[in-house]
Amino acid sequence: MIFLKKKESSKELDELKRQIEISKMAITSAQNQFEHVVDPTLIDCYIYEVNSVQKRYKFLLELVRQMEKEE
Repeated sequence: MIFLKKKESSKELDELKRQIEISKMAITSAQNQFEHVVDPTLIDCYIYEVNSVQKRYKFLLELVRQMEKEE
């Protein structure tokens, strides 16, 4: 039973790390789009998008740190 929990935990940790990589790409994409827009409405949109993805990234990092402490 303990082995199964560790294996499940490892899968969850791997998935979180995959989501972190996806978030990194989303941050880069949103920043690039922000740099190329001139319409004020789109500028606001990309500012919100960058902030949103950065918060998700930080949240995922914290989850990984907590899970690694528990192991």
